[in-house]
Amino acid sequence: MQIAQKRIILTGGSGGLGQLVAAEFLREGAELTIMSRTWIGNNAVRARHVAVDLSTSAGIAEGSAIVARKEPDILVNMAGVQYFGPAEGQSPDELYAGYMVNLVAPVSLCGACLSFMKRRNSGQIVNIGSVIGSIPLAHFAAYSSAKAGLRAYSEALRRELADTKIAVTYIAPRAVRTGLLTPQIQKYAEATGMSVDTPSGVSKMIVQAIRQRKKEIYIGFPERIFARLNALFPRLVDMAVASGDRKAKRLFAAQDFPTRRNGGRSCAGE
Repeated sequence: MQIAQKRIILTGGSGGLGQLVAAEFLREGAELTIMSRTWIGNNAVRARHVAVDLSTSAGIAEGSAIVARKEPDILVNMAGVQYFGPAEGQSPDELYAGYMVNLVAPVSLCGACLSFMKRRNSGQIVNIGSVIGSIPLAHFAAYSSAKAGLRAYSEALRRELADTKIAVTYIAPRAVRTGLLTPQIQKYAEATGMSVDTPSGVSKMIVQAIRQRKKEIYIGFPERIFARLNALFPRLVDMAVASGDRKAKRLFAAQDFPTRRNGGRSCAGE
């Protein structure tokens, strides 16, 4: 599929990965609108920007109205926030904001697309999830569950639209060196051997998957194998990740481990 002249709405386009994806769209001649709470533009990314806070009910309603009015050919839900730490350390406000941005907002924006995409019998909905939506990790409990919900929604919506020409693409990257990779998570990655990808490589893979109208892709090996394995044998994966979980617990117990209530929220293009 050609991206040139396609009307695209991208949420979270102000983040490190989002700016690169936006630049790829613009390079290919798309008509791009970026929806995010803040705007960090540069000369390489020239697009319309709409300031919307997707962590609130009012912001989600505003974003949905914008989608319905602009009628994009492609919607890309990339905005995300992440809490890393013991589950009891996540405040109610952080919990609420996380589920709103990571799950409620993309689902609502998808719903805002369906009427006009069905009328035209064309379009593409792209939801950016995470491999830990399929391999839930300790200390990422709420984030894992929100991304698992987004994956399930994408699959259900794809089945609902099976007799149409509307594509639903779910893309699950692993850790990427963006604003979500806080110093705490970097220490966790080093301690557990977690792979971290470069934004430039991941952005190209995301755009390629959109261009090819892929149904679902998992970025990274062996994560894509573990994602399938966890669906079949979750207790086997329990044993595989147990060592990393214990290392993470020791990090949180260390007095020199920089945390806020033993955890904290990070965001990428919220």
